[in-house]
Formats: sequence, C-alpha cells, structure tokens
Amino acid sequence: MDLVGACRAFVSVSERGSFTVGAAAARMSQPVASRRIAALEERFGEQLFERTSRRAVLTPFGRDMLPAARQLVLAADVLEHEAEAAKRKPWRLAVPGICSTVDLARLVADARGHGVTLELRVGPSPRRLELVRSQQVRAALLPVPPDEAAWSVPLGLAGARNPGVKRVYVETLRIGRADAGPPRRIWIQPEDDVPHVRDPLTRLRDAVGLRPAQLVVAADLTTAAAEVLCSRDLLLCSPAQARELALSWRPIGEIALTRGYALTGAAAGDPQHIQARLGDAIARCLGAEGAVA
Repeated sequence: MDLVGACRAFVSVSERGSFTVGAAAARMSQPVASRRIAALEERFGEQLFERTSRRAVLTPFGRDMLPAARQLVLAADVLEHEAEAAKRKPWRLAVPGICSTVDLARLVADARGHGVTLELRVGPSPRRLELVRSQQVRAALLPVPPDEAAWSVPLGLAGARNPGVKRVYVETLRIGRADAGPPRRIWIQPEDDVPHVRDPLTRLRDAVGLRPAQLVVAADLTTAAAEVLCSRDLLLCSPAQARELALSWRPIGEIALTRGYALTGAAAGDPQHIQARLGDAIARCLGAEGAVA
C-alpha cells in the first residue's frame, strides 16, 4: 500500500469536499483516489468519509486523522524537495593536471547524464591530497602503487624524434667516449614524482651507468615538454600525453612503469557510486588502460 499516496488523496478530497475535484487536485484519477482512500480505511478499520451524500463529508474518525495525514504529506513533499536539491548539489572531485581539457569536459558531461553535477578541482598530487583531507572536495584521484590501483596508466619515454625502434632502452642514453654534445636526459613530470615510479627508474639509471643529472624531476609538465621539444631529451609520460604533445612514444625496454590511481573519498565522500557510474570516463581522462568496477 502506498501510504503517502493514500494520505495525499485523503487530504485533497477532504479539503475540496469532492472525490472528483480532490482527485484532480492531487493529480490522480477519481477511481485511483477512491481505491487509495478505501485501502486506507481498510488499514485503519474505520471509515474516513460519509458516502451517503453527493459531497465527501469527513466522519469524526476522519477529522481526527486529518492533521496527521497532512503532516505525513508535507513531510513527503519536503523529503522529495531535499532529494532533488541534494542531486543538484555539486559533487567536487580533485583530478590530476595531466588530464586534457576536452576529456575533463566529457567527464563533466557524462556525469550530468547520470544526474551528477560534477565540479572539478585540478591540481598536483599533494594539493589533491590536501583537498580531500580538509574535505574541500568529496573525493580525489590520488597516485597509488599498481597493485592498489583502480586505473592503470602505462608509462614510457617520448621524444621529439622517432627513435626507429619498438622500445627505448635507458642504457642507450649512457655517455660514451665518442659522444659529443650534452648528455641526454629523462624528464620526470611532477605527477610521476612518486616512489613507485621515481625509485625504480632511479635504480635503473644507476644500474646502467647514467649520470645522476640525466634523470631530472621537472617543476611542471610545460617545462619538461619544452626541454624535450628543443633537444634529444626524453619525457616520461603516457601514450595519451605523448599524442597531445606530438611526441613519439615508446615503452621502456628494461622495466615496465605504471601510474596507478585510486579514488579516495573524504569523510562524507562516498566515491563508490561515482566510480561505478563514471569509471570509464575517468579512465579516458587519465589515459588509463581500463577501470576496475
């Protein structure tokens, strides 16, 4: 039994003194209103209206029940209003600066298709962590090791020139006696300045005999990309970033490096439904291989 719908019919008919007029005011047909009121009377075990006249007249029991029925209908209306307001409330999400504008716009558009008003905060990893800890956002996409990741982004080396090989081996950057010019460098962008990416690459640098200065953490992606575009240096990045920067990307020959991301919620963030609804759109933004539902 729809208790709220029955009480709505009861209140509307009692206020207008007519089943026909009251049903129309409650946006239901007269037979539906009659059935709902009859079900309410059966549940209570008492009649709410006298049906001996052409008007709908409340019985003494009906007059006693009317105030409580009005309160129930009012509470239901308030609840529906609050639910609509909550759905329109922006859902703030902190995302990496590596995401392109077009992909972020598609993410926001996809969210609207799911009834979510997404409001994005773009920033580096430390800033995203600060935002979620201070509850300025409801969730943030944060870097995690690959075995903890919901989204995985393959990393490789990209340069301004086509290397002519399927993989780039870091050892080929080692300076030889016959080499002229400055040593080639690998630039790490701030998004990848995390232990599970930086440390294996540092160990590889030392193992193959590169100089310490050949592995550089850039202040920002623009600086790193500019250095790569005007030299033979290489940028550690994803295939999506390489395409956006018009660079030639190859996987690293000696090791496989991966960016891992997980959606971390604030105290009242509840990110699970966002991941379930927008997992594919988030994967597209990150340049990820796929999402884990």
